[in-house]
Amino acid sequence: MVSATLSSKYQLAIPKAIREKLDLQAGQTFTLITKGDVIELIPQRSLDEARGLFKGANPNRYRDRRDRV
Repeated sequence: MVSATLSSKYQLAIPKAIREKLDLQAGQTFTLITKGDVIELIPQRSLDEARGLFKGANPNRYRDRRDRV
């Protein structure tokens, strides 16, 4: 497990091993989601990076608006 310390300016540094593994870049933006006492940081990716992500996905049997509760 890797840890980081919150600075007096409320900043965290992401350890090098994680930056390299996730190919994070300086200036990249993140979405933060809280779930109880957990904070999730989700890197925002460009649409170009997402191209082909759903290749081969079957669009049949997806819920429609009328199926929502």
